[in-house]
Amino acid sequence: MSEITAKILTKVIKKRPSNSHKGNYGRILLIGGNENYGGAIIMAAEAALNSGAGLISVATHPVNLNALHARNPEVMFIDWRDRNLLNLITKMDVIVCGPGLGTNSFAHQMMLTLCQNVSSNQTLVLDANALDLIAQDSKLIPTSAGLIVLTPHQMEWQRLSQIRIPYQTDSANLSALKKIFPTQNVILVLKSNRTHVYTSTNEIFVNTSGNPGMATGGMGDTLAGIIGGFTAQFGGTLDPVLAAIYLHSLAGDKIAETDYVVRPTKISAILPQLMNHYANKG
Repeated sequence: MSEITAKILTKVIKKRPSNSHKGNYGRILLIGGNENYGGAIIMAAEAALNSGAGLISVATHPVNLNALHARNPEVMFIDWRDRNLLNLITKMDVIVCGPGLGTNSFAHQMMLTLCQNVSSNQTLVLDANALDLIAQDSKLIPTSAGLIVLTPHQMEWQRLSQIRIPYQTDSANLSALKKIFPTQNVILVLKSNRTHVYTSTNEIFVNTSGNPGMATGGMGDTLAGIIGGFTAQFGGTLDPVLAAIYLHSLAGDKIAETDYVVRPTKISAILPQLMNHYANKG
């Protein structure tokens, strides 16, 4: 087992060259946010924006449009029932699916559509309800993505893996990951007080940052957005995922120096400053 430390940030985060444009830093689509849980996909999108993704689109219920654009006018919107969504899916570098998605028949069909149209040159980040849907129906396991990143908390992993939380050992988690996704390139980000990361090639990492002030709603949505933002601009490989995990918790630790509760939106707010610091150290 290896520890995730600040060294990963200087390895991954680099100064941007002068000759840059938004297309250089990835196209990302976030899918989620039903009538009741629009905040989840908005927080994920804000995290992707503040972690540096170049072009960001959100497919969500139209009830969330005003809140999304009031909060982040830089983010594009598409009604998740729009027939053009299928075409948009095929053009993305990274797709984040699950925050606030729900588990009804519409959400099931959305996951099925995604699985049928994702390609080998795309990274797929699956969080929250997307994982619950896979736990209910194995036909929703994507098989064509270049990289799949799973971001469950321990109860979501219990539902997906059938391993009860007290028995989620490293060996059990690796075995379950390879059983559920036998042929895919997969990274499991198992969120807890010390998040563990497992890969389909048997690597195990443990995060060394984070604090109990981060135990609040929306924290996982924010992490999914940062992972999406990092893989969009730094590539769909292990190191950007590890860097996103560490930066998320590092930001939480900075806020916890003065705040008893760490709000996810505050984490997103300080990401650009932290990234600038580590880009200049590299």
